[in-house]
Amino acid sequence: MTDATDRADRYAIGMATRRQVLGDAHVDRAQSQTTPFDQDFQTFITEGAWGSVWSRPHFTKRERSIVTIALLAALGQDNEVAMHVRATQNTGASREDVIEALLHVAVYAGVPAANHAIKIAKSVYEEIDAAKNGEAP
Repeated sequence: MTDATDRADRYAIGMATRRQVLGDAHVDRAQSQTTPFDQDFQTFITEGAWGSVWSRPHFTKRERSIVTIALLAALGQDNEVAMHVRATQNTGASREDVIEALLHVAVYAGVPAANHAIKIAKSVYEEIDAAKNGEAP
């Protein structure tokens, strides 16, 4: 197999995994906003994050989701925390999993980081619950 074939396979696997985790609507929106400026970046994250790391067999999607939320919270990546909390609807990570991960963040990365991420998660869950109940967000 050539490097180009390997990359094409990683991209296809990555795109499938990205869609499983984030949902078609999110990925379609991201793809529609891609320009020549960020095309290489989009390819990189699809192949690397989604096609290589998220597609590995050892951790389940649920476990990767929990780890990812904890890391993003520890790094203060607010938008990414919200996106991955939304993705728990697709990964099987429960609200209990998320709060347990954020308790670890409090101990190992600091209470302020965890406190802020908890506020974000609560807000996302309120949006999810409102949508399930047919309410406006």
